[in-house]
Amino acid sequence: SLLLLVNDYGSSPERELIPYTALGILLLIIAALLAYAICRSLSYAQLFSSVCLTVSALWCGSGLVYILVGQGVLQPTDLRSSLIPGLAAFTLALLIIGSVALIVKKAVLAVIAIGISLACAHQIAGLAAAGFGQSATAANYLVVCLVGVYFGVGRLLSIITHGKVEPPGTGLKRKAELKTEQNQGCSDAVSVGLVMNLLSASVLACPLLGVVPRLFTGHVPWLWTAGVYQLGMCVLFYRAMDTLVATFYGFTALLRFAEGYSALLSFYSIQPFSPVPFPVVFSVLFFVLALFSCQKSLLEGLYQLFFVAYCIAIAAQPQGFFQGGTQGVQAAIFVVSACMLLITTFNMVSSTMIPTGQGYFKALVTRMQRFTLRAHDKELHTPHLGYSKYADAEVLGHACNVLAAFAVTATIGDRNPLYVLVLPWVVVAGGALQLLCGSVAFARGKTFESAVFMVYGMMWTVWGLTRYGGLYGETRGFNVSVGIITFMLFNILVTAAALFLNIAWFVYSFTFQLILISFLLDAVGALPFGYDIGVTIIFGLVSFYCFLGHLFNSTFQSPQIPFGKPFLKLRGVGGGANVCPHVPARKATSVQQIAIMKNGGICGMPTDTVYVLVAACNRPDAVVKAYVKKQAQDRPMSMWISSIKQLEPVRHLMSPLLLDFMQAAWPSSISMVILRWMDTFGLGDAAKHIGTPQSIAIRNPDCAVATHLINLVGPIAVTSANPTGEADTTHHNQVYAKLGDKVDGVLCDGPSPENIASTVVDCTKIDTGHIGFFRVGLIPKSKVLQIFEEVQRRHRQGQTNPAF
Repeated sequence: SLLLLVNDYGSSPERELIPYTALGILLLIIAALLAYAICRSLSYAQLFSSVCLTVSALWCGSGLVYILVGQGVLQPTDLRSSLIPGLAAFTLALLIIGSVALIVKKAVLAVIAIGISLACAHQIAGLAAAGFGQSATAANYLVVCLVGVYFGVGRLLSIITHGKVEPPGTGLKRKAELKTEQNQGCSDAVSVGLVMNLLSASVLACPLLGVVPRLFTGHVPWLWTAGVYQLGMCVLFYRAMDTLVATFYGFTALLRFAEGYSALLSFYSIQPFSPVPFPVVFSVLFFVLALFSCQKSLLEGLYQLFFVAYCIAIAAQPQGFFQGGTQGVQAAIFVVSACMLLITTFNMVSSTMIPTGQGYFKALVTRMQRFTLRAHDKELHTPHLGYSKYADAEVLGHACNVLAAFAVTATIGDRNPLYVLVLPWVVVAGGALQLLCGSVAFARGKTFESAVFMVYGMMWTVWGLTRYGGLYGETRGFNVSVGIITFMLFNILVTAAALFLNIAWFVYSFTFQLILISFLLDAVGALPFGYDIGVTIIFGLVSFYCFLGHLFNSTFQSPQIPFGKPFLKLRGVGGGANVCPHVPARKATSVQQIAIMKNGGICGMPTDTVYVLVAACNRPDAVVKAYVKKQAQDRPMSMWISSIKQLEPVRHLMSPLLLDFMQAAWPSSISMVILRWMDTFGLGDAAKHIGTPQSIAIRNPDCAVATHLINLVGPIAVTSANPTGEADTTHHNQVYAKLGDKVDGVLCDGPSPENIASTVVDCTKIDTGHIGFFRVGLIPKSKVLQIFEEVQRRHRQGQTNPAF
């Protein structure tokens, strides 16, 4: 605000104080910092995040427009037509958010939001009327600056005085209150996503209303800013475990990028052509999503129906986004988005709720005896293996394949490929968004699905850029063929792996192989007439079946849309045998479930270093089973405890120096090899598997999960989760793959915090004042020696442990 304040006060109609390029770059940097700060902070909860992210998008779009003018892409006379549609949208959006903040008595947020809203309104007036001065705009930014300084100074005083001095309006939510608000959902992201829809609708509706002459290059920054921010909202909603809303904002981001691409073509005086197939398919996808979104609220489902009408309008007119019908639907979306923004923002912060039709879908399904709804909680998105921060992304991934497949069925004829709106749908939908879905799938432990989405995303991106990006004519032939053959080899492996998963995934990958064959035949000039369109439509229909199946099955517990059984079954995990429970280690209930070790079970477990295989010491049969199934009979097991108190039965067998060293060094990633004593822990004949005839290794790990489990089952016998000669196991996927059919459970916690094993210290001769090292691992040798020397120094001064 201070930057714009100085620029507005110092500028004149003849000359800008700050050059356009410099102003644009500074606004971009500020917008990025603001968005980053809000994403990393939860202060002031949702309304604060909504205001800051909205202002960040405003300055991002404005900065890009200024850069285009400064670099000569746009003329200074185009500044009015470029800025007014975006500023109009943010004027209304910030006014709505500021009014809600005023209603709930958040004065600082209200002044900031309304102040920037009025500044945008005065800037519009200054652009529309040359005689209107910029001082009014600067005055509003001055108010925002003063409030910002007041809030910042207030927070600084509160921190310095530890909360004793806290000016009114500068207090932040306490952690307990923040947690309560976060449980209400990701409402701040909903508000920002609606603002981006409002922005896009404003840009497209302004030419229809005569505010600007036409859609042109100056509107690209606003449209692509909306697309980027909505992709961010998509990721946030996957973090919030809300697949439906994440998919919706993934869809709207695709529209924003396609709209921006159409506006960009006007720079080259190209009128884009919009073929029929994929807008119609997109409208079907939106309609299906709208039906299932009614389970959240009836209002949300009705809102998404406007985008169904929008896609139909695109398909109905060949010029797509440049036609009056399309822009008319966007005018309706502008009004509806403003109403939705008001309702959503108000419900987000107010105790009295505006009714949105929640519960009607559930009431309707309850009356239908054949359908049973799933409970929509976090358990619905329990990860495939262990702990994950994201919901399932298969719905969006399959939808992207549907769009990309039907996009390439468009007939170009004698037109330039750039003229036909295929490139954004194939590259952004089929490529970029599938890479996002692949990343989410990998985070959830679905390595096969992740590999499929990433390989197919790369293929759609490369094919789209070469075929529809103007490069294909020059490279057609052997050069393209080599790359396509490489992708075909990758997909053969994917298809073979799908044989062990289910019928749907096999058909899915097999039909994509047929598409790759059509790409190859086209590259070498031997493509049969109609083959490419036929196989692409088949793949699109298979993808639509998978899209509908995942959406339906995540909503209803019964009946289920079948995906089929595996074609091939092998012994173990992949063969559909009874596999062990794999549960997130971060839940106490999961650790209690894995406490089946008390009944003789063995399990894989994360530690402060790498994953290990464990068994309860008081169950000799389990210790023997762990030793045998690990298939490493030449490597003795070690014993782990949760505290030194568990060594009470054998305290008399250890010297005070050793016990003091244990107390000083533990809990940590230090294993100590001491003289053997094993007859007191009920191991019986299994004791021979722990340590050697002369010594054993003992450790107290610095890991809450391991400590909690040991507290439940007593001291445990531990061995590494990798066969002899292999690398250490550093992810629960590896434990599950190697030992899933041999153990009784796996506690999953993602990648290990360290890729290095523990440091093994030789304490068998500690009474002579010396220790040795069998292995230097995570804890360096100097650190261990420092601890030991400190314990020795205390003993020499007579400061022994009073407990002994």
